Order: sequence, then structure tokens, then C-alpha cells
Amino acid sequence: MKNEIKLYEYKQFITKLKKRIHSAQYEALRAVNKELINLYWDIGKMIVEQQDKHSWGKAIVENISKDIQSDFTGLKGFSAANLWRMRTFYIAYKNKKILAPLVREISWTKNVVIFEKCKDDLEREFYIKMTKKFGWSKNVLIHQIENQSYEKYLTNQTNFYKALPAKYKNQAKLAVKDEYTFDFLELLEEHTKHELKQH
Repeated sequence: MKNEIKLYEYKQFITKLKKRIHSAQYEALRAVNKELINLYWDIGKMIVEQQDKHSWGKAIVENISKDIQSDFTGLKGFSAANLWRMRTFYIAYKNKKILAPLVREISWTKNVVIFEKCKDDLEREFYIKMTKKFGWSKNVLIHQIENQSYEKYLTNQTNFYKALPAKYKNQAKLAVKDEYTFDFLELLEEHTKHELKQH
């Protein structure tokens, strides 16, 4: 009997430890993601300011990309195309008091999908909030946009919250998990994916 009690208490203890580890992982991902989004925001802002100040054209972004990548070799996220996205991202949200803080709650890849595919601020807000709430992957997010979930939600043609498959609920880590986040930390992709699958 004593051994059974001890084993039960031990299992409870392990469960608590695992919960704490999961919580720490999520908070770490959130913190790194937020800092990465802040960095991309600042880069976009700095490019816009310098282009305005010096009348730089499009070619300057290619030069900036090459110079950054020469110092940060192997680091993803600083291609000319992504620098343009940072610029567009900043311009899209710089005067949006509601959206500017929200974009820091989801990954860069999902932000790109939303600001490239959705032109209306309310639609963007909807997809940012739903991505965060349900932990949508990039593919699920794209599917929801292509399926016009926002429009259906507005016209009450669907019971949106109840219609989602259970597997898409409570996936908080997935809302901020992004290859750019791992790359920014200069962690090996195999290591990070393996670690997340373990827990």
C-alpha cells in the first residue's frame, strides 16, 4: 500500500514537472518570437526612414541584404525579399494601435500570410486573434483565409468556434513556433524540432 501511494505521489510530481517544462517552453518561444517581430519591425522602420531621408531606391534593399548576410552567415530571414516584407509590415501596421501589439503574438511566417492575403484591418485582426487562440499552423491559416472564414463569421453562416476540429484547439506553442525563431537563436533545426516533439 505504501509503495502504491509513493508511486502515485511520484507520478503526480512528474506530471507537475512536465507542466512546468511545457509552460517554460511556451513562454520562451513567446519571448523570442516577440523580440524577433520587434527586430523585423525596427528593420522595416529603419529602411523606410533611410529611404525617405536619402531617396534610396529599391536596389538599396539588395545591398542591405548582402551586407547583413555577410556578417550573419547561415542566418535565415535577411534575404532581400524578406527585408521588403519587413518594410511592408512596418508600413501596414505603424499607425494601427490595435494591430501593432497583436502582431507580436504570432510568428513572422503567419504575419506575412495575413498581411499579404488580407487587406482589411478588421480581417487581419480576426485572423491574428484566431491564429493565436487556436494555434493554427501556417497551412491551416491559409486554408481558413481561402475558405473565407472571416466573411462566414461576419454573416453568421457558420458556428465558427464549434466547427473547428479539436486537434486545432489549445496548440499555443504552434501560434509562435516558426523556423525564423529557431534560426534567430542560431539553434540547429533538428535539435529544436526534436526537443519540441519530446515534450
